Amino acid sequence: MTSAELFSLSGRTAFVTGASGALGAHFARVLHAAGGRVVLAARRAEALAALAAELGEGALAVPLDVTDPASVAGAFTAAEAAFGPCDIIVNNAGIAVTKPALQQTAEDWDGVLDVNLRGCFLVATEAARRLVAAKRPGSIINIASVGGLRILMGVAGYTASKAGLVQLTKQLAVEWARHGIRVNALCPGYIETPINTEFFASEAGQAVVRRVPQRRLGQPEDLTGPLLLLASAAGAHMTGAALVVDGGHSVNAL
Repeated sequence: MTSAELFSLSGRTAFVTGASGALGAHFARVLHAAGGRVVLAARRAEALAALAAELGEGALAVPLDVTDPASVAGAFTAAEAAFGPCDIIVNNAGIAVTKPALQQTAEDWDGVLDVNLRGCFLVATEAARRLVAAKRPGSIINIASVGGLRILMGVAGYTASKAGLVQLTKQLAVEWARHGIRVNALCPGYIETPINTEFFASEAGQAVVRRVPQRRLGQPEDLTGPLLLLASAAGAHMTGAALVVDGGHSVNAL
């Protein structure tokens, strides 16, 4: 098999949650460009429709609230009606509440854990049930974070949820290996997006960047290769891994 064939997603269908955001949209474009059909799933219908129109043939927008089991099931049913079973899942939906822990409320905590951890569990298990029933292998990619491996100040719920997601990834990888379903976590460091550009341009943001050994922020394109590795036949012997893409941040001293 050639390198191009190893990374090809021709004949595959990817289901991307949080596809209306910057990273989710990037992941969708990458998977589509590699030959896969792509299901764009999120709550912001207008942004999804625009991305589906941009990608054209082989792209489908479906409404999704990852915290609602009925919404998750409905999104997969719509995806299967259009493209058949989804055999690549990118669990990308995520939120953060930025406050010191003593200022966070129970509602802050519950909201973050519901989306970042419970939502990923609901999507992964719905996908896996359908793959097992169809006797199809698949790849589930949980978008975790360097925050699941080390401390990030002011985001207690976020770091706890991402650490839990890394452990959940390992658990599901072991349970589902016999079904041919691989489960891996992609752990980005600081990735520049429109949401955080202003902060990272500030003095405080630049101080954060200086703590990254490569002395730069990641760009969405830095996640392209790792995503394709986990999604494609190139990563066929990888499961239960936490693949870190962070410029050395997680191995640097606090």
